[in-house]
Amino acid sequence: MHHTLTLRRRHVLALAATASLGVPAFAQAPSAPLRVILPLGAGSGVDTIIRSTQNALSRALGGQAVVIENLPGAGGITGTHALVRAPADGLTVAIISNNHAVNPSVYKSLPYDSLADITPICVVGGSPFVLVVNPAKVPAKDAKEMQALLKSRPGQFNMGSSGNGTIIHLAGEMFVDALGVKVTHIPYKGMGPMMVDIISGQVEFGVGAVPAVQGHLAAGRMRAIGIMGAQRVASLPELPTIAEQGFPSVDVAGWFAVVGPKGLPAVQVRRLHDAVVAAFADPEVKTAMAKQDNFIRPMSPEQSAAFLKTEQERYAHLVAKASIKLD
Repeated sequence: MHHTLTLRRRHVLALAATASLGVPAFAQAPSAPLRVILPLGAGSGVDTIIRSTQNALSRALGGQAVVIENLPGAGGITGTHALVRAPADGLTVAIISNNHAVNPSVYKSLPYDSLADITPICVVGGSPFVLVVNPAKVPAKDAKEMQALLKSRPGQFNMGSSGNGTIIHLAGEMFVDALGVKVTHIPYKGMGPMMVDIISGQVEFGVGAVPAVQGHLAAGRMRAIGIMGAQRVASLPELPTIAEQGFPSVDVAGWFAVVGPKGLPAVQVRRLHDAVVAAFADPEVKTAMAKQDNFIRPMSPEQSAAFLKTEQERYAHLVAKASIKLD
């Protein structure tokens, strides 16, 4: 009895402390942990982001334990399939990124409906992309010079990507399409090998996440042509966007979102959404995100649903144009 009272007292004190920090406390935090499925490998950009928020998310959920489970494979399909089969009880969520919206267009069939079989909770933010070149192989300094160079030698320049049908591939295709040029696409197994070959000159250019190329840009091993998204980034303030350089249709960035299984009750959606927003508002998390040039722009569940639908339609158009198909 005494032990129970002590536990209750501790719980009340913990809730009081949480409330004083301005974090939404949920009086009845489930005793079971929140399972967060990451359909990505350990050490990826999104994996690093989510792990940096694990403690803040637990606090925002009133002390509920948060367990992160990496289930990589098939461009995120393996992990997402595990999510859609989980009970809609608020104890399982997944972190999806751009590939979730790309997959319906590049795979002949999926074991789920990428919109109907999930419950959007929060599109949280993302990472900016940058177009980079090998400085010895590509004399161009900006997008207009790239256009002139690539037009003068159609199909002779190689564009690397992190794999067929990945968002890095599609971002590159978006750039090539906007410039109206022809290049040879060389897919790699991941961004790392692609970066190695851009530096060595095996391929002349490609798209990378800003955090992944910072060191190479500083050392002169790569040259940045422009930011692929709508806004410049803090760490490269002098570098204009590709859109600013006269190609407004180029607007793509990495994003990540928290989703639940189909049929997740509204009360659970709201609880999880508020906790995610609180976790990403944590000062330590904000500092860690800013250091990597990641941006935090949380959307409501309704905005998130609309965004995911629009992204899927946008990539479908690009995939059809570039004739990308995977088995």
